[in-house]
Amino acid sequence: MSHKKRRYGGFLFVEMTVAFTVIAMLLAGVAFSLNGIAKFNHYQLIRQQCIAAAQAELDSFTATGEPIKDEDFNRVWPQLKVSIEKTAGQGQWQAAQLVKVTTSGKYLRKQVIIELSRYISQAEPLTEGK
Repeated sequence: MSHKKRRYGGFLFVEMTVAFTVIAMLLAGVAFSLNGIAKFNHYQLIRQQCIAAAQAELDSFTATGEPIKDEDFNRVWPQLKVSIEKTAGQGQWQAAQLVKVTTSGKYLRKQVIIELSRYISQAEPLTEGK
């Protein structure tokens, strides 16, 4: 009986070592993939913030005829930069004004840049009480 115990005594140790190694490799793979997913989600968050900021600027121009005040913009989106370009409409849009809003934000070493534009009527802006 003692002869069999000596012969197979190391088998359990080797089996457990292989099982722990495989589990460790699987956990490392899951951790690596979760890190990649987290980075992608953060990039998408910056991109969505750029889109929201550009849409808010265009909505402000449509409603008031003016951009959002710089201090308000920086309070809501402190990590973003915005530039606004206004040009006269062309062709069938001569009576309107083309407003291009470009927002940008930095993610790691990448620059996220979103440009939205809208034709806005040059009539009086909407105000409350009128």
